Amino acid sequence: MAKGYLCLVLHAHLPFVRHPEHDDPLEERWLYEAITESYLPLLDVFLGFERDGIDWHLTMSLSPTLCAMLSDELLVKRYDAHLSRMQELSEKELLRTRTTPEFHKLAQMYHARLKRARFLFENEFSRNLLGAFKRYADLGRLELITCSATHGFLPVLRPQPKAVRAQILVGAQSHAETFGTPARGMWNAECGFYPGVDIYLREAGIKFFFVDSHGILFASKRPREGVFAPIVTPTSVAAFGRDIESSRSVWSAQEGYPGDPRYREYYRDIGFDLDAEYLRTYIHESGLRVATGFKYHCITGKVDLREKAPYNETAAREAASEHASHFVFSRQQQALHLSSLMERPPIIVAPYDAELFGHWWYEGPNFLDAVVRKIHTEQEDIELITPSMYLERHPENQVATPSLSSWGNNGYSEVWVDSANDWIYRHLHKAAERMELLAKKFGDASPTEIRALNQAARELLLAQSSDWAFIMKTNTMVEYATKRTKDHLQRFTVLHDQLMSGYVDEVVLEDFEIRDAIFPSIDYRIYR
Repeated sequence: MAKGYLCLVLHAHLPFVRHPEHDDPLEERWLYEAITESYLPLLDVFLGFERDGIDWHLTMSLSPTLCAMLSDELLVKRYDAHLSRMQELSEKELLRTRTTPEFHKLAQMYHARLKRARFLFENEFSRNLLGAFKRYADLGRLELITCSATHGFLPVLRPQPKAVRAQILVGAQSHAETFGTPARGMWNAECGFYPGVDIYLREAGIKFFFVDSHGILFASKRPREGVFAPIVTPTSVAAFGRDIESSRSVWSAQEGYPGDPRYREYYRDIGFDLDAEYLRTYIHESGLRVATGFKYHCITGKVDLREKAPYNETAAREAASEHASHFVFSRQQQALHLSSLMERPPIIVAPYDAELFGHWWYEGPNFLDAVVRKIHTEQEDIELITPSMYLERHPENQVATPSLSSWGNNGYSEVWVDSANDWIYRHLHKAAERMELLAKKFGDASPTEIRALNQAARELLLAQSSDWAFIMKTNTMVEYATKRTKDHLQRFTVLHDQLMSGYVDEVVLEDFEIRDAIFPSIDYRIYR
């Protein structure tokens, strides 16, 4: 019998980026890169487990915005075209690198990976990645959970309780419509929690959620088992706490595995290295240089990007295997130690962004594959488990309320309430207040008014995405994040003013519906 459990959680999320008004929207590439570099490789790993009879259980949250994009006909068509362009570039790279053996071998690697991506996307999964994830959920291997509707960071939305409630209820509704079954768990965006939000989680039918370590450690009652058993809120929703040690192994910039010099360097890409004319059809139509995914160098060490050594795939795979062995051994030692102190097997919760595996950490899928296989074949001390499996085995847990917390820098709200982004909240709160008033005012609405009210709800939810504040804080694509926030608030205001005036311009309304086509079943009365 296993001494402890390991709960691996992958949080898959991207903000809703869909621009039918443009031919080559730069930001849509976030989705295309994530599909090629993370989602397809992860599904390929799952295929390997199935083929080889591996006993595995993982938990994965798919945010409603990501699900909407993965099922959108326009974006699927555009991804297909993007993948074709990348395959064409791989053919050119085979020719360009034929006289440099170390780079030619890498060009062959990318050519093979893109060919595999095409096969998976087109043949294995029939362009339906959500169906592919659902397949493993139906097999009982993957527990799919949901997220707040647009990844709204709930602690900063707290002044408008109905806005918090809508984020949770719409997220749960979207999951049920997408996958045909209710979600038992919810990933609160950024692991954001404040006491009282569990009331809405329970209303949505949610049985469990996740918080960072200090959310459990600073709970209303001292947790008897620390973060190695869930606590249950007074509303009967279980809170699982993140394990500090397993998180540090992967996330830490100083101690984490992804910083190993043998791994692929993320920041050096031929999109910035090669002649612009050669890359013309593979970068942005404006000529703006962007990453292509073709990266030929390894981390090497603390040297300038220009001094990075050529990447060695064999050495990197060996590093992934070594790190997987270390990770599994460390979890074994944790489980053995903790089991001697606890009356039940400890659960070690290890949550990560899904996009870390493959996109940011190229070898991440190899690492995950090796971890699961080593747990299956090389030890008996730890067992992979999902939160629902744990709660079925251990239904009685300590009652306490987690503290206000997040997994952002320093553990609270400073990432999303900062001098770079705090200006947005007075507008978000005012819009939420107005949405509530609209929902109360329009008890009996005409078909056109209902469309406008539902679209206003969509615009509010999209404006509340935590991604925009995060981007402003990290100073990456600030202009885009600012524009998205203002655009959604402006569209909301236009609809609000038209509804209050008694006249809705259907041409304007239709334009908004086309631009922000998400949550087709939303009902504005959720704000009552």
